[in-house]
Amino acid sequence: MQNIRIENLLLIDIETVPQYPLFNDLEEDWKIVWEEKVQRSLPENISAAEFYPQRAGVMAEFAKVICISIGYFKKEGNTFQLRLRSFFGDDEKVLLQDFIATINQMEAANSKWSFCGHNIKEFDIPFICRRLLVNGLAIPSYLDFQNMKPWETNIVDTFQYWRFGDYKQYTSLKLLAQTLGIPSPKDDIDGSMVAEVYWVEKNLQRIVTYCQKDVITTGNIVLRFKNLPLLTEEQVMIV
Repeated sequence: MQNIRIENLLLIDIETVPQYPLFNDLEEDWKIVWEEKVQRSLPENISAAEFYPQRAGVMAEFAKVICISIGYFKKEGNTFQLRLRSFFGDDEKVLLQDFIATINQMEAANSKWSFCGHNIKEFDIPFICRRLLVNGLAIPSYLDFQNMKPWETNIVDTFQYWRFGDYKQYTSLKLLAQTLGIPSPKDDIDGSMVAEVYWVEKNLQRIVTYCQKDVITTGNIVLRFKNLPLLTEEQVMIV
C-alpha cells in the first residue's frame, strides 16, 4: 500500500437489492430456480420463500444494482480532498451505462488508476460484471479480469490487505474501521436493511447516502494504511 499513489485510486461501493420485493412476485420458472439455488443453504425453519428477501439481494442472478458510489482523492495544498459521485436509480441498465461511460473517461485520462474498496474483488466488481452481461452490455477491458494475470488486475482491496495472507476469516468494513479508530459509517442503516428501505420505504436517497458513507470510510482506511491523517467533513465533496 505504501507504494500506491492515492490519487490513482478510484474508491467504489455498490448497493444491490432483490429484483422483486417478495418471492411470490417471481414468475414460476424463477421460483423453481431460486428453490434449487438455496435448497442446501436454507437456515433451519426458514422456507425458500422466506429466505428470498433476506438473501436474493446479494446473488447477481436474482438481484440488481441500485447504486454505485465512487470517490477519488485530489491534492489540495498540503491535504487531500475526497470527491464523491453516485450513480443510482431504478433502471439498472441506465445506471450501469452512466457508470461505464464515466470510467471510460477516467481510463482515457489516466491508465494507471485502480479500483479500491472493501471486498470488491469477491463481491462488487464480479457483481457489476455479471449485471453488465445480464443487461446486454459489454465488459470493458479494465474489468475483464478473467484474461488478466493476478498482478495485472487493477484492484486494491482493503479486505485483502487486512488479511495479510490469512484466509481464515472475514473482516467487515465496520469492524475494520472500528479497529483502526475510524468513525463507523453504519449510523443510519446496514446492509440487511437496504432491500426494505428500497422496496417498502421507497427511499433510494437514504441508500445513496449510506453507500457514500462506505466510500468515505474506505478512503479513511486507505489513509490509515498509509499513516496519513483522516478526512475531515470539509475535505469531502459530492460532485
